[in-house]
Amino acid sequence: MRLPEAAMTTTNSGPVKVPAHALETAEAPGHMLTTTAARALAVLRVGTGFVFLWAFLDKTFGLGFSTPGERAWINGGSPTNGFLSHVQVGPFQSVSHDLAGLWWVDALFMVGMAAVGLALIAGIGLRVSAAAGGLIMLMMWAAEFPPDRYTAAGEASGSTNPFMDYHLVYAIVLVVLALTYAGHTWGLGRIWTRLPLVQKNRWMI
Repeated sequence: MRLPEAAMTTTNSGPVKVPAHALETAEAPGHMLTTTAARALAVLRVGTGFVFLWAFLDKTFGLGFSTPGERAWINGGSPTNGFLSHVQVGPFQSVSHDLAGLWWVDALFMVGMAAVGLALIAGIGLRVSAAAGGLIMLMMWAAEFPPDRYTAAGEASGSTNPFMDYHLVYAIVLVVLALTYAGHTWGLGRIWTRLPLVQKNRWMI
């Protein structure tokens, strides 16, 4: 059946005429996002951003949660040494040990965590954040390598899943936030996307 060229719909300003194909697209599965869903995504965005930002703050200043003051980055501690030097499982064990504590590895990791955290909380640059944060999470997943049930010493690795773990879940969350424009609700996403620089470089949205 052929659709009419135009149809009536109602907005806050009253009934308006819109193209029928626009109504069809808006009502198609996957093209609808309720206000409640948008707000839920905004909460997820800010919460995830705080996870990244808190890791940066705790490792920088040694706030006493996962990093004591004497091992803080500002006191000469290494944000990556503790994690990478204790990797005892998977094909990337030796590589992790070689990278542990290197100044440029520390710097890249900390800048990445801070940038992703701030961008998520502000609701800007979510595509870049998804790429950078997803890469960080993927490398941490590879270091812990959940598919391996036993360490190099033959002991149980403690892995609870043959593939999926929280690192990959965080990476997926970042992609979802970027694809759903989660920064537009309770964030600066709308303002950010209108900037001339961002308009010319859509990958920065």
